[in-house]
Amino acid sequence: MGIVGNLNPEQLQAFHSQGFLVIDSFSSPEEIDGMRKQMDQLLDEFNSSTVSIFSTKNQKKLTDDYFYESAEKISFFFEEKAFDDNGNLKQPKQLSINKVGHALHEFDPVFSKLSRSEKISSLFSSLGYKRPVIMQSMYIFKQPGIGGEVVPHQDNSFIYTDPPSCTGLWLALEDATIVNGCLWAIPGSHKNGLVRRFYRNEEGVHFDRPSPDYDQKQFVPLEVKAGSLVVIHGDLIHQSFENQSPKSRHALSLHIVDTEGCKWAPDNWIRRKVEPEPLYNS
Repeated sequence: MGIVGNLNPEQLQAFHSQGFLVIDSFSSPEEIDGMRKQMDQLLDEFNSSTVSIFSTKNQKKLTDDYFYESAEKISFFFEEKAFDDNGNLKQPKQLSINKVGHALHEFDPVFSKLSRSEKISSLFSSLGYKRPVIMQSMYIFKQPGIGGEVVPHQDNSFIYTDPPSCTGLWLALEDATIVNGCLWAIPGSHKNGLVRRFYRNEEGVHFDRPSPDYDQKQFVPLEVKAGSLVVIHGDLIHQSFENQSPKSRHALSLHIVDTEGCKWAPDNWIRRKVEPEPLYNS
């Protein structure tokens, strides 16, 4: 198959049919170890006196400047359940962080190396992208016991172009299981189109309509080993549950759009001052 990122016809057919594709052993143990050690260092250097809680349920908590500015920085977001009634962390910051984002791929050399690797570029070439740009990157921790739920959603809701072009990459840095909060998806749900938009205006960030009710029986678990990559269509309905286990579930998430033939929506929450560099120009 050549370069790891090149998708063969069977993989492309599976992706277009299911709306997701799992590529085993996409990243080596050495790459994973390097990213985890780099994140340990970033956390050690982080001053936790600046607190911003990440929530996928109460979007009003996302409207502060810290969140907006994270589009072009490396910012740290805590779990909702990390604090006591007095606003103090219940445990060390390393076990309290929900995620780090949203520009690791631009400002950290270790994460930039993976994000801009030939295997990532060749994957998007296989998908037919002409000028792919990484719009956000996140290191997600899914902490033991407090790792929060991510409700059913579509990536195109948050990272919108006209026409829609977002593809998500979800790289497991630890084994992801039903027990510690793996991804769940509704196969084929991407064929039904975009359900709702998440947009930003002078009043903050909002969804343009309520979330539909989903039949949980339609979701299938995506249990994967560390090093596996899940490629996610922008309209795929997917979610993850709380991590109530004693084991974390670290992952790296990237969201990529095509900037040739697709217009970035001005009411997206991400408003870049500097246009990011494309992975390649076709």
